[in-house]
Amino acid sequence: MSDYRFHLLQGASLILASASPRRRELLSAMGLTFSVCPCDVDESVPQGMHPAEAVVLLARRKAEAVAALHPDAIILASDTLVEIDALPLGKPQDKGDAVRTLMRLSGNEHRVHSGVAVIYRGRALAEKDTTRVFMRPFDEEEARAYVQTGEPMDKAGAYGIQGLGGRLVDRIEGCYDTVVGLPTRLVDDMLCRLVEIS
Repeated sequence: MSDYRFHLLQGASLILASASPRRRELLSAMGLTFSVCPCDVDESVPQGMHPAEAVVLLARRKAEAVAALHPDAIILASDTLVEIDALPLGKPQDKGDAVRTLMRLSGNEHRVHSGVAVIYRGRALAEKDTTRVFMRPFDEEEARAYVQTGEPMDKAGAYGIQGLGGRLVDRIEGCYDTVVGLPTRLVDDMLCRLVEIS
């Protein structure tokens, strides 16, 4: 039995404002029933904004865009960025960019920030969770072999911890789900607070 506290209000529907299959899997694992409504929003952020703030801003934008279409539903949105030396690492533009990103992470610590926004009938919360990730040292040959699998191409930081990319990770400090893309404990807590469930 799930030990998450949140249960949907009677008659209220939950909508995930994301096309990410990883987020769908994590939300399903929480035992929640939901529909999916991806949205395209402006993903630019103010120059100099820290990635930990940017993920909250972007999650809020996504939630607001879907809430405008579904005003009576509970809207959940998320955004994830990888940060190293206070600079964001988004999804790679091509295979060469993916290899360069991976070599930057090799043997180093980075942080993964996942922002979460929830909206229900005019009430809104937007917060983030951060996990520290320590990569083991690996060479360019290994990075290129990983990139050839195709897995890194749609992932922030050019790796998926839940897939083959997990072999590159030495250890983490924090929530594993945050690195995958949806911090489920934070989501549960925010949904409970949003609908005033104690």
